[in-house]
Amino acid sequence: NSRQFNAKNTDPERSHLNVEYCNEPIRQVYHKLFDEALERYNAKQKRADRRIDDYYEKIRTGKQEKPFHELILQIGDKDNMSSTGEYAGLAKAILDEYFRGFQERNPYLYVFSAHLHMDEATPHLHIDFVPFTTGSKRGLETRVSLKKALEAQGFTGGTRHETEWNQWVQSEKEALAEIMERYGVEWERKGTHEKHLSVYEYEKKMRAQEVRELESEAKSLEKRITNYTDAETGISELETKLNTDPEYQLPEPPMLMSAREYKNRHVDRVVEKLKQLILNILARYYKLLDDFMRINRKNGNLYRDNERLRADNARLSEENTALRNENRDYGLLRKILGDKRADSLIESAKSNTSQRKNAGKLYIEGQGLR
Repeated sequence: NSRQFNAKNTDPERSHLNVEYCNEPIRQVYHKLFDEALERYNAKQKRADRRIDDYYEKIRTGKQEKPFHELILQIGDKDNMSSTGEYAGLAKAILDEYFRGFQERNPYLYVFSAHLHMDEATPHLHIDFVPFTTGSKRGLETRVSLKKALEAQGFTGGTRHETEWNQWVQSEKEALAEIMERYGVEWERKGTHEKHLSVYEYEKKMRAQEVRELESEAKSLEKRITNYTDAETGISELETKLNTDPEYQLPEPPMLMSAREYKNRHVDRVVEKLKQLILNILARYYKLLDDFMRINRKNGNLYRDNERLRADNARLSEENTALRNENRDYGLLRKILGDKRADSLIESAKSNTSQRKNAGKLYIEGQGLR
């Protein structure tokens, strides 16, 4: 970012237009932020192997946190906001104002390197920062933590798609959009956190994700149904056991034993075992039957939801194809008429539409209806 060497996608003749806001060595930053906390932490450790010699190396080689994070921002693209076009200065002014308020908005993100590049296709801003938290009860009192840093700034975790990071990114986009608006630049919202993802593609991706989740749940239900099939096999084996296992068979009556004695000694014992076994089987059967019916209903609902999502996906695909065709026709029309003539016709059409709407409004109000 500091252009100590020039990559192939840069123009060295325009590098003097770049802006370097700050560029501190990251190890120096770690000493500044964490040395005091590190000294207090090490002083409390009775075992030498628990002490930390180099906090930067511990984070760099560990898996829990990254040593730093980078945010890259640009406005528009090379077709409408290029570094050599008429709006290059406008983009630079907006990004400059955005950065100058960044640290105030983000007190727990220490910016150690920031560069605004004008020597590539589009003006853009690099911001490198170390996220930190203070007053921690685990490890160092002041330590690296992106999650805790963003929480301290009011961004708490929610759903899978609304993490602390996504909430923060959206907030920074809105901060940038406010500055853009003051300069007369409108934010074309795409309805997504992901770069260059159209509304159609975003909706399609969300539908596909929902379908995958439904299919995963359906597989889980299928597995449970398989378990019930296994239970049926178990019942069949139990039936064989009842017919052959000596525990459930009556012995031949001895020659000199009375019927009452035979009943008390052998028959009652087997009958009691059979009663208990039947009660257990009935209890398990009704529970399995209830589960099975509930799963069947749920499976039916999942199937209908899946069909609905597939229909939505097909509808969106058709709409996207129609829009692409209209866009192609529009582009062809602009080539034939020329940009100025096409823009003039569009403005004229908008004006006529607005006049018709206003005329209709006046007519309604004249009838006493509002």
